[in-house]
Amino acid sequence: MRIREIEERDNGIIEQIIKHSLEAFGLDIPGTAYFDPQLSALTQFYASEKNAAYWVAVNERDEVVGGIGIAPFDVSKGICELQKLYISPAAQGMGLSRQLVETALTFAAKHYTDCYLETMKKLEVANALYEKFGFDSLESPLVGSEHSTMDRWFLKRLGGEIKC
Repeated sequence: MRIREIEERDNGIIEQIIKHSLEAFGLDIPGTAYFDPQLSALTQFYASEKNAAYWVAVNERDEVVGGIGIAPFDVSKGICELQKLYISPAAQGMGLSRQLVETALTFAAKHYTDCYLETMKKLEVANALYEKFGFDSLESPLVGSEHSTMDRWFLKRLGGEIKC
């Protein structure tokens, strides 16, 4: 497995991975990434944002099996957002989420002071990963949050050790 920046040819498969993952948890509902308008064109969305990027994990056949993104959240406060971390079921349990988060946070630390993310309490494995990376749980979303269905929020001060 390797990690590379998203390419236009990856848009459709990463959209499928994201949607299937959300469907598996009953999260194919308004207020989640499932309905993000840019979901079918992630390459273009991240390219259009300053200090933003999206990476995909690919297997030995160069098939996309997961992805993660960083985008600005509140530039005036130096806050970015970790976005759209999803892994296909066949590639789960291989440490890809950890590798993707390391890639994203390494990039984020070059451009931001803090990293925010929104998730759901029921995504226990993901939440445990975020905590291992030093994300602190918040009581409520930061102002400007777009995913109204989320019920768990984290913030991490960037800099220092990135690995979990």
